Amino acid sequence: MTLAIIIALVVVALVFDFTNGFHDAANAIATSVSTRALTPRVALVLAAVMNFVGAFLGQQVAHTVSDTIVPNGSPAHGLVIVMGALFGAIAWNLITWYYGLPSSSTHSLIGGLVGAAIASGSLVHWSVFVDKVVIPMFLSPVVGFSLAFLLMLGIMWGFRHANPHRTNRGFRLSQTVSASAMALGHGLQDAQKTMGVIFLALATGGYVSEGDPLPVWVIAASAGAISLGTYSGGWRIMRTLGRRIIHLDSPRGFASESVAASVLYVTAFGFQAPVSTTHTITSAIMGAGATRRISAVRWGMARSIVIAWVLTFPAAGLMAAAAYWVLKVILRLP
Repeated sequence: MTLAIIIALVVVALVFDFTNGFHDAANAIATSVSTRALTPRVALVLAAVMNFVGAFLGQQVAHTVSDTIVPNGSPAHGLVIVMGALFGAIAWNLITWYYGLPSSSTHSLIGGLVGAAIASGSLVHWSVFVDKVVIPMFLSPVVGFSLAFLLMLGIMWGFRHANPHRTNRGFRLSQTVSASAMALGHGLQDAQKTMGVIFLALATGGYVSEGDPLPVWVIAASAGAISLGTYSGGWRIMRTLGRRIIHLDSPRGFASESVAASVLYVTAFGFQAPVSTTHTITSAIMGAGATRRISAVRWGMARSIVIAWVLTFPAAGLMAAAAYWVLKVILRLP
């Protein structure tokens, strides 16, 4: 039974990775598409390729995710806890995707893990949860907004005497680089979260030890799933990020993507923190847009996004807890 559950769990984890890809495809390319720096299809191919490459750049975030909880009971029971977490995260991803809200796949996964762990009476490493998830959750949007605002002010000052048409064309070309950097950071951050869940499942089943490196097949499968999901697109959320928050021009798109990518790299390599790519790029878009004028940002849409952020942890946690209880009954576990 343990092996069968592990196989099923790996499949479900890769399904989550796929939904993460199409849910978060907009994170990397919405600004480039909305400013017409890239066509939608070219942008999706670019994002898919860079997501795949980014997944191979590190393992720190994956180990942080796998260290969040310690499932209790038999290996089969521990795997059902992780399976419930994945079902909760997938459910919340699909709900927010349907309504076009760029919520965090990262926080839906962590919320699902914590919710299933609490429902099962398992150990939650609250220090890891607070230090690596909660604090970055609040800091990354603030940093993203502030740095994008300052960078855009610098761009406006530095190019104040330049020809506007030539400047826009130059930044439109530069967005190919900034969008690639953002997609690379998305692969670095989000593919590792699925790797962490699969590693947690393998450790719970006794197939790997805590200090072992991630198996290559786990990295390759996670990279492939998120890339395919990204290529399938996320047009609903792309409209929200690209148009409904603020109408971006090329310099602001470049500033948003550059700042968001930098935050993703620093948090992954420097702090091993699984931050939300959605939080980061959305706050950066708001920061860059606010340099035009504060009223240029559609704060009503921004408020709806913040509400989705706040609801993600408890909603995904409750769905994961419900999924755990249902699975426990179906599999007749004690």
